[in-house]
Amino acid sequence: MKYFWIQLVLIVGSVSMALVFIRTWSQAKNRAWKRIAFSLFVVVNVYAVLRPTDVTWLAHQLGVGRGTDLVLYVMVLAMGFLTLNTFLRFRSLEKKITDLARTVAINEGVRHNDERLNAELPAPAAEPGATTDKADAGSGSGSGSVRA
Repeated sequence: MKYFWIQLVLIVGSVSMALVFIRTWSQAKNRAWKRIAFSLFVVVNVYAVLRPTDVTWLAHQLGVGRGTDLVLYVMVLAMGFLTLNTFLRFRSLEKKITDLARTVAINEGVRHNDERLNAELPAPAAEPGATTDKADAGSGSGSGSVRA
């Protein structure tokens, strides 16, 4: 009962993270191994909060002095992973945005050139001796004869 309040705060924090993650589960584009790793992280976190002496025992087995040191080392590795993952994701998004901007610029340039060239071209002139359908329809005698 001595550590009840801090354990409660830490467990509520872990469960809150899990709920946020589960709530956005369908929206997340995470790979399956990331989902499994996060779920495992939450379970291990809750266990470590409830049984801190087990973490100290594990730390001694691994050659680390205290359980808190082991937790710190694991968190440093996790932070490095998250930083690298975020960097790679941003780099991928920047490449996609650059490709998209280039495509839009090329399409807009082509459209702009087409508009400019169509505006500069003179209207096509009628060939000498050619008649239009309106002239043929209105100037005929009605006999259906064809002019040569």
